[in-house]
Amino acid sequence: MDSFKVVFHIDEMHKWELTLGNAKNFIKDIGTAEYYIEIVANAEAVKIFADSNEEEIHELLQEMERLAQRGIKIMACRNAMQANAVQETDLPKYVSVVSAGITRLVTLQGQGYCYIKP
Repeated sequence: MDSFKVVFHIDEMHKWELTLGNAKNFIKDIGTAEYYIEIVANAEAVKIFADSNEEEIHELLQEMERLAQRGIKIMACRNAMQANAVQETDLPKYVSVVSAGITRLVTLQGQGYCYIKP
């Protein structure tokens, strides 16, 4: 396979470490192959961006930043942010907002992305 297109979907706070670990292991395993990867956060998973003062969450945000530096896009659902009182100003600079996480997931799958739900 010349390139990989993958979307990781996270909607539970307690699955951030698993999701980020899956993404990191995936890019390690494919070596020098080209990849297009997005992590789409919706539901309660967006709360991570408002709770950045906790040490464990701070470490997860640092891991997210390292993955973003490697070309992985991290998306937060605006609907979920509003439902969980997360402001756009809470988001790190490497996180983008999509209007609806579910629509982003459907769109990416329509573009041939493999869907992964850790």
